[in-house]
Amino acid sequence: MIKILLMLTTLCIAVLLFSQNQGPGPTQSTTSTLNSTNKIPIDAKRWYQVNNVTNGLDGPFDGVTNVSVNTGWNKLIANYDAYYPLAPGETMSIESIRFYDGEGTNTDAPMTLLVINDKWERIPIARFVGDKYQAWVGPNPEQPDQFNLPSAITGARYLVINTSGAYPTEIELYGTYQAGQAALAVTPPPTRSTPFRQALGVNVFEWNFEEASSPWQVEDSRIDAMKAFSSVRHYIDWEKLESQQGSYTFNPTSAGSWNYDAIYERCQAENIDVLACIKTLPKWLEETYPANGRDHENIPAPFGSDLSSPKSYIDQAKLGFQYAARYGRNKSVDPSLVKVSSTTTWAGTNQVKIGLGLIRYMECENERDKTWKGRNAYQSAREYAANLSAFYDGHKNTLGAGVGVKNADPSMTVVIGGLAASTTDYVRAMIDWCREFRGYLPDGRVNLCWDVMNQHLYANDAKSSQGGGGNRGAAPELAGVGEQAAAFVAVSHQSGNDLPVWITEAGYDVNPGSPFRAIAIGNKSVLETQADWILRTALLYTRVGIDRLFFYQLYDDNLQNPTQFSSMGLVNGDKTRKPAADYLYQANQLLGNYRFKETQNNDPLVDRYELDGRSAYVLVIPDEKGRTGNYNLTIPKGDTIRICTPVIGRDVMNQTVQVSTTGTLTVNVTETPVFVMTTGNPEANDLGIISVYPNPTADNVELSIENGATTPVDVTVYDTAGREYKQFHLPKTGRILTERLTLSSLPLGMYLLSIKQGKARSVKKIIRTR
Repeated sequence: MIKILLMLTTLCIAVLLFSQNQGPGPTQSTTSTLNSTNKIPIDAKRWYQVNNVTNGLDGPFDGVTNVSVNTGWNKLIANYDAYYPLAPGETMSIESIRFYDGEGTNTDAPMTLLVINDKWERIPIARFVGDKYQAWVGPNPEQPDQFNLPSAITGARYLVINTSGAYPTEIELYGTYQAGQAALAVTPPPTRSTPFRQALGVNVFEWNFEEASSPWQVEDSRIDAMKAFSSVRHYIDWEKLESQQGSYTFNPTSAGSWNYDAIYERCQAENIDVLACIKTLPKWLEETYPANGRDHENIPAPFGSDLSSPKSYIDQAKLGFQYAARYGRNKSVDPSLVKVSSTTTWAGTNQVKIGLGLIRYMECENERDKTWKGRNAYQSAREYAANLSAFYDGHKNTLGAGVGVKNADPSMTVVIGGLAASTTDYVRAMIDWCREFRGYLPDGRVNLCWDVMNQHLYANDAKSSQGGGGNRGAAPELAGVGEQAAAFVAVSHQSGNDLPVWITEAGYDVNPGSPFRAIAIGNKSVLETQADWILRTALLYTRVGIDRLFFYQLYDDNLQNPTQFSSMGLVNGDKTRKPAADYLYQANQLLGNYRFKETQNNDPLVDRYELDGRSAYVLVIPDEKGRTGNYNLTIPKGDTIRICTPVIGRDVMNQTVQVSTTGTLTVNVTETPVFVMTTGNPEANDLGIISVYPNPTADNVELSIENGATTPVDVTVYDTAGREYKQFHLPKTGRILTERLTLSSLPLGMYLLSIKQGKARSVKKIIRTR
């Protein structure tokens, strides 16, 4: 209320200045000259709107006066702002303003043009009420034929349009303009170089690990299916952790009696990274809403709270502290701040634990920009930034002790809740909120309240992701998701401190009624196309600079349900892999540790990856018509390469070995990716290509080594404490050595295989399980 009164007071002062200094009123003159004839250039794409809009603000700046401006229907916030940030060094002195008044009026809800200066003061400089018809009007509705401001407006950091939905058909600013460093905003981001395995994550729930009938233990048969994936995004309902306010549970959880400790310990043993996504409302918070407005996906603050204030989200921020204190890596958390429920249930009693070192990544909520459940569930970008600031570090440690993830574990990585919209407007508004309310770090960067930017992108034939309008899923390269993902990488580079960008939801349904369904192509079934598109999605997002990717989801919700997302599972109900999971498993074994380096061709797509000086190439036709083709890949003469193609129902790809005799290798390319693995220089001081599988194993592992050396290989098995258990001496007479190593006499646990051949050495981790 105070902010509104201040804005109205400022606006009244501006109107008074107009009436005192503008000269003749509208009855005395029907025309007005401009103080300046220099039109200030406005890049319409730079505007972003703090609301659930569907169209940008191109309209008022496109030079067309006879077309009304419509940024979308069913907006959830009645009165909202649009921001236009000025780039570093960019300046403008606004001397005159004119609006083109087309049709309709908005006298009861004026549009206001403001500037924000370097003190974050909002200064109104013009109003538009639409009470004229097909005419240019000035900045003061009381003197519509006067375009000149009483004095030039300088020092703007942002232009802001405040509106309830009405716009003139054109907005023109005149004065002097200096471009400054605006060109810096379009510098390309650096090439990201993360292991390909980080694109092979999946969304899961606790019941994907543990049976509801025995939630205190992880079921081994459920783990095998997860080995196709390098990481999991664990959806966690707040209710399970805090069903009673201030009483925290983890093992067992108060709802469901799940054992989160056991799940995370097993994931760590299996080298599966965990992203903990804490979402939804507990009942005690949901019940603060009116009975007819309750939903567990509502905004995580008590009903009636000031949603722009970080302190409104303190309960969720306290939960973040408790979770990070338990599962993070900081063992020095003040024990007096760590709390668990003392209630004993049939499944046991929670115990205080600190610094277990099981979780590195925490995500605050899920799709906070959701529109489909109304205003109670929709946060504007600036509201969510305030929410995240509390969750991150207790809004710069101002909300008291025991609040915020970073105050429990400074090394924890905090991830923005995955955003549903496919445009960057929402995250740009979040960054600017941080500029205003969190300021800058000592090195001059914005003090952001997250460590990872996060987005959800689904590929369909309308290029709309979750925006609707699509009829089916589409090949990822044709669906616009690559360009949308690249736009987020660019925003991170331009104004987001070059922080990593993740996509935590992507996938394809197989039910024929879903708007995200995969399709049969030629002789390929829907499941085979889903497998192609899933693997190509991982390759695409790696190519454009996404650092981690999580597919939705491990199991189907309901294979018979045509509702989107219901049939996106990658594992069958009997816990066997679907073709898509086969492809991901095989790609992880082959390419998992390689890092993307460059794209050498676009059709067919040819990507080059690299590991320890060796190159790997991935080739694919980026289409959905069943096209094939040949590509001449440059391979040095004499090099031996493996050509690998994914195959359904196996752990490893089909492989053929060839030698480059001419310096060029002709590769047959299809819409299923083909992998070309080089062995590199056989004289180099490394072991070449090594694979160890299955891993984990019960009794045996198969060791495969491919290089140009023919000297013996020595393998020594150590435990993690350095104790030696077994030795193997393996003759190698050809390029490829394949040997089964028996480990059945070893106790269960993790081991290190020390592999030596001459001066070359490598160490591989293996796990022996039941």
